Amino acid sequence: MLAIIEVKMKPHEKNLSLQKKYNVTGLLYDILDYPWEQRYKKWRPTLVGDLKGKVLEAGVGTGRNLEFYHEDVDMVGIELSKQMLRKAEKRIKKARCKVKLIYEDATVMQSIGSNQFDWIFSTFMCCVMPDDIQTLAIEQFGRVLKKGGRFRLLEIVFSKNKKLRKRQELYAPFVEKIYGARFDRDTLRHIERSSTLKVTNTSFLKDDTYLLIEGIRI
Repeated sequence: MLAIIEVKMKPHEKNLSLQKKYNVTGLLYDILDYPWEQRYKKWRPTLVGDLKGKVLEAGVGTGRNLEFYHEDVDMVGIELSKQMLRKAEKRIKKARCKVKLIYEDATVMQSIGSNQFDWIFSTFMCCVMPDDIQTLAIEQFGRVLKKGGRFRLLEIVFSKNKKLRKRQELYAPFVEKIYGARFDRDTLRHIERSSTLKVTNTSFLKDDTYLLIEGIRI
């Protein structure tokens, strides 16, 4: 089993509170996430199964996606929380591809070289970041992707359906307290303003809440 790669990583100061939160939440993350995982596990094979080449999963979490990557993938997973990485490490044995896990902040990526990835994949990472540092992560995506490299990000947003939004607003405080996630992050707009990334497709996996953003490094 591959050990987690330790680097002298100093998280962005605005990510320190998020790191502390996930070092606690990480202890019970898979249990807390169980109700949602019944939906997500149906999506995972499609979300990552067609990715090829060198792939960076930003915010690898507890490694739920690892077993679904194609065997030809050379996969690097980064995560801000050591607690989450320890759980991801246990799932490496289910993976068919090469896997390297790195303790790293996606807004900094000081241990990740430029222009080396064919794909960047991420689920629900940007929605836990304050908008003013989301742009830092997006800049890093542009830096580490090869020219012509692709990205695929899954985020959750508020519905425009009044009935559904009211339901989201009921559990939004819990989601923010436990996960740091908010449904009003403006990830799509930040990417559209990037000078290095181009959005090529957006779609919803369910209702108008689970937003899939796909694009290319120009």
